[in-house]
Amino acid sequence: MVIADDDLVEYGFRRVIITITAVLCALLEIVDTTIVNVALTNMRGSLGATLTDVAWVITAYAIANVIVIPMTSWLSQQFGRRNYFAVSIVIFTVASFLCGNATNIWELVAFRFVQGLGGGALLVTAQTIITESYPIAKRGMAQAIYGMGVIVGPTLGPPLGGYLVDNFSWPYIFYINIPLGIIATLLTLTFVRSPKYGEKLKSNQVDWYGIILLATFIGSLQFVLEHGQQDDWFNDHLIVTLSIVSLFGLILFIWRQLVYKYPIVNLSVLKDGNLRIGTVMSFIMGFGLYGSTLIIPIYTQSILGWTATDAGLLLIPGSITTAIMMPFVGKMIQKGVPQGYMVAVGFFVFFIFTLLMYFNMTPDTGVEHMYWPLILRGIGLGLLFVPITTLSLSTLKGKNIGEGAAFTGMMRQLGGSFGIAIITTFITRLTQTHRVNLVANLDGSKLEVQQRLQQLQQGFMAKGYSINESLKKAYEVLDFSVMKQSTVLAYMDIFLYLGLLFLCCIPFILLIKKGNNKINPADAMH
Repeated sequence: MVIADDDLVEYGFRRVIITITAVLCALLEIVDTTIVNVALTNMRGSLGATLTDVAWVITAYAIANVIVIPMTSWLSQQFGRRNYFAVSIVIFTVASFLCGNATNIWELVAFRFVQGLGGGALLVTAQTIITESYPIAKRGMAQAIYGMGVIVGPTLGPPLGGYLVDNFSWPYIFYINIPLGIIATLLTLTFVRSPKYGEKLKSNQVDWYGIILLATFIGSLQFVLEHGQQDDWFNDHLIVTLSIVSLFGLILFIWRQLVYKYPIVNLSVLKDGNLRIGTVMSFIMGFGLYGSTLIIPIYTQSILGWTATDAGLLLIPGSITTAIMMPFVGKMIQKGVPQGYMVAVGFFVFFIFTLLMYFNMTPDTGVEHMYWPLILRGIGLGLLFVPITTLSLSTLKGKNIGEGAAFTGMMRQLGGSFGIAIITTFITRLTQTHRVNLVANLDGSKLEVQQRLQQLQQGFMAKGYSINESLKKAYEVLDFSVMKQSTVLAYMDIFLYLGLLFLCCIPFILLIKKGNNKINPADAMH
């Protein structure tokens, strides 16, 4: 017997507690994705690791995340959603404790992988639990509440991490999860209910080949995206090999899921038109959300010389704007405002944000130049997240909701990985291009160049340097200035390209939605 679609709907105090538990778990998982970024330098020092080694702390977590996300719906059906959710929180919490106590870099990487396996499950299962706890008419509001955690999470990570590292030490970025994890586990076991899925699979029916192929395809792809830029992409044999492995892994995985009787990922759920559109838009939103979350702290720290905490705090007003937007957007969906229009407006607002950043970027940009563009970014994300998620899951029922949530979650994460990989590559390439162009204009025979060098040389001579040393240092200052300017130009280009990507999405969305964004009233009544 399979539980009716609306038997899991909760009311009053129980629904409030379940919502808080699910949002807390989603927030834990997402904060942990970005909180590590500001602590990498400290980790290197205390664990005696290289920059390449310490990058694995991020990579291991991301790989584990994207491997487990597509499997969450299947695992929920095998073990019961409440049990699986509770066990995932316990794994995440215990791994957090072990990460904080790691004595060398590879121990930390191993525990981060385990933490990622627990964390990936939290994200999608939390979304499914919230969706099913609300009646169909209020699911827009449910996604708005869940969206607060997902959007605010990546932004909370850097300032929180910066504060803990500056005032305590890096293990505390992991220890902070322990009390929250214990509370979430107790609330889950007390309040969350599991749907009855029917019979579980016997061990000989489990699609072990599917699991291996999924892990191979996703793991290889994530590694290529994380390490491609620093290893010079396809000039590196390992990157080429893993790209081929990932491609064949994907083809074989799709074939296996289509022919095997008990697939771990139900690809037939993608027959739903709304979910197909939603997965594409989730990918683009992940690209913009994680991409811009990456660019701004790096720009403010490397070009403007801000501290990690200041760089993180800059993003908070925009995140608060998104959180404030969420309930209003949820209400608009309940009143029948078409999600397609809201997403189109969201992408257009995001385009305006990128355009303002493009025009405001200089080597001396201040908080006042970025404050309002980042508020606009917050408004854009508010208009994108809830409508995209609600649209994706709007015509799904029963266990298909969990399977749909897994697809949108995976595509958002992969969109972020692609965004970060492509943006870091372009920043490096564009900086080199601009540098070459700027140096070509620095003709030593020009009077302005000669005067600038002379001024710098005299300044260094006044500090007691010899003529030759002063001239050498003058050239170094000029070179640094060129490098800084070419990096700023590269960031400007990135914002312009991101903006054009979002602008191109608008007609695509408006064309598709007309036929698809309808919920059959008869279906909604079941």
